[in-house]
Amino acid sequence: MTKPSLSELLHAAVTAVGGTERPGQVAMAEAVAEAIDDGAHLLVQAGTGTGKSLGYLVPALAQGERVVVATATLALQRQLVERDLPRTVESLHPLLRRRPEFAMLKGRSNYLCLHRLHEGVPQDEEEGLFDQFEAAAPTSKLGQDLLRLRDWSDETETGDRDDLTPGVSDRAWSQVSVSSRECLGATKCAYGAECFAEAARERAKLAEVVVTNHALLAIDAIEGAPVLPQHEVLIVDEAHELVSRVTGVATGELTPGQVNRAVRRAAKLVDEKAADQLQTAAEGFERLMELALPGRLEEIPEDLGYALMALRDACRTVISAIGSTRDKSVQDEDAVRKQALASVESVHDVAERITNGSEWDVVWYERHEPRGGAAQRWSGASLRVAPMSVSGLLREKLFTDRSVILTSATLKLGGDFNGVGASLGLGPEGAEGDDLPQWKGVDVGSPFDYPRQGILYVAKHLARPARDGDRGDMLDELTELIQAAGGRTLGLFSSMRAAQLAAEELRSRIPEFPILLQGEETLGELIKNFAADPKTCLFGTLSLWQGVDVPGPSCQLVVMDKIPFPRPDDPLMSARQKAVEEAGGNGFMAVAATHAALLMAQGAGRLVRASGDRGVVAVLDQRLATARYGSYLKASLPDFWYTTDRNQVRKSLAAIDAAAQGAEAGTAAQ
Repeated sequence: MTKPSLSELLHAAVTAVGGTERPGQVAMAEAVAEAIDDGAHLLVQAGTGTGKSLGYLVPALAQGERVVVATATLALQRQLVERDLPRTVESLHPLLRRRPEFAMLKGRSNYLCLHRLHEGVPQDEEEGLFDQFEAAAPTSKLGQDLLRLRDWSDETETGDRDDLTPGVSDRAWSQVSVSSRECLGATKCAYGAECFAEAARERAKLAEVVVTNHALLAIDAIEGAPVLPQHEVLIVDEAHELVSRVTGVATGELTPGQVNRAVRRAAKLVDEKAADQLQTAAEGFERLMELALPGRLEEIPEDLGYALMALRDACRTVISAIGSTRDKSVQDEDAVRKQALASVESVHDVAERITNGSEWDVVWYERHEPRGGAAQRWSGASLRVAPMSVSGLLREKLFTDRSVILTSATLKLGGDFNGVGASLGLGPEGAEGDDLPQWKGVDVGSPFDYPRQGILYVAKHLARPARDGDRGDMLDELTELIQAAGGRTLGLFSSMRAAQLAAEELRSRIPEFPILLQGEETLGELIKNFAADPKTCLFGTLSLWQGVDVPGPSCQLVVMDKIPFPRPDDPLMSARQKAVEEAGGNGFMAVAATHAALLMAQGAGRLVRASGDRGVVAVLDQRLATARYGSYLKASLPDFWYTTDRNQVRKSLAAIDAAAQGAEAGTAAQ
């Protein structure tokens, strides 16, 4: 039998999901197949509506080697495992003569731990009774969550937190899950044979396609101990998120609360001398953190250096002491020991990393608003350390021994792939070099007609936004735009404070248009309510710039209050910018402008989600029209029709609103 062609396979898969083939999807599938055949690396930008998951799944399944697909969001993981993969596998079976197995794999703490569930959490003095089910009053929210988890454990096949609906609080979940450091290991655990995390790993070992998340991919790369099964092809979807997810995994943190927890957990397992040494070091660290002012530490102050060395040395003493003692009086000793070791080791590792002082690390103090009054006054201070850049790590760990396909709707910034490529550790496209992975960038376009479907409006007449300055003129403009659009507005703000101020002000100015505000309800609930009522507006910050998919007339105006540059006092971003400048580059363009371009491209992508969508992206920041870097940012956005004419844009919004109202009236009449 002749091998089926890629176009036959793609046609079968697209028909099975009830879709239609699009030129961009065909071009993407061909580029992915070629990269896999050549063992090459590919960056592929596929606009909204291309059908990119089939664009990579079909060629990946066709070539028959093991594939890992890593995504950033839970929604896409679910879509792949519950919808796209089952349908695609079934549709390709008659042609391929095989049914490739697929499985989902996440980090251990995402799975219910039967040992924790049945034996309880090893006791922390502050947390009261040993058995968390007894400790939590059945009438409390925590008690109800825990009882529901116990019932769920008897019926779930996966033990995966994301399969539990409705979900439970982080606090409840932490009582029934363990980190990989706290896990006893399948051979030592009484519940090892039934372990959900181990079962997921076994399924992944047997599967041809393993769906995971960026965080687990980062852990696999950074920690050296492989968590993912051996594979020949890696596909990174939502690849614009990868650098920030890898940075998150590579970031270490120390807080007084975390250090004190390590002290309490270790105290019952070691002699008094070792426990006192750790307690004294913890108190010294806590005193310093009380005085910590937020900001970067370009050099570690002497007193902090001493405090960290004391912590590191005390942790070392405790770690060797825990390893050499046994105490039969401690209930469930192995679990208590493992939890204590995990706590002390994580404090030790961060203290040692900061003490060693790598020139590639950035260290800073952070303070959060304290919650819960004086009793929690320390909860707001943390000491953090993150890599200046993860590009070297990604170049070394990601692009060796496999073909890597990176895809997203936003990979081309300022007109080319080199900015995103550099952040991933790649040289300029086509550059030759012994240690430079070879790669190709392909933009397969979008099925949408952006110049006809959308307008990019820049409010050039507004005053230049000053940091934390009064923006009364911006609020006037926003009010008029919402009125012209008849509601239907997604407001994307550069800070939560700006979103709150705007919501407060506009609720009193135009009460006829309900304003939903991020944080006042879960994100899912907010988006559902926003989509349900066209007059409603939704205001918020970061997660709304990329997490909203509302096709149709409920979202016909997307407003950005200002260009979302990183805050000037963001320690990591400003350190990265400075490093680029010291190396002779343009730090502002490489870091701040790239960050803003990526967010703006994602934000503008919220407007057109279907071929019938019409609307306006309004940027209430004159710099997009007047500053030198404005053209770079505009080149990163969809190719909308561009104007700075405020009267023109109000007329267009009113016409779009009238058309939507006419369509809604027609639907209601039917």
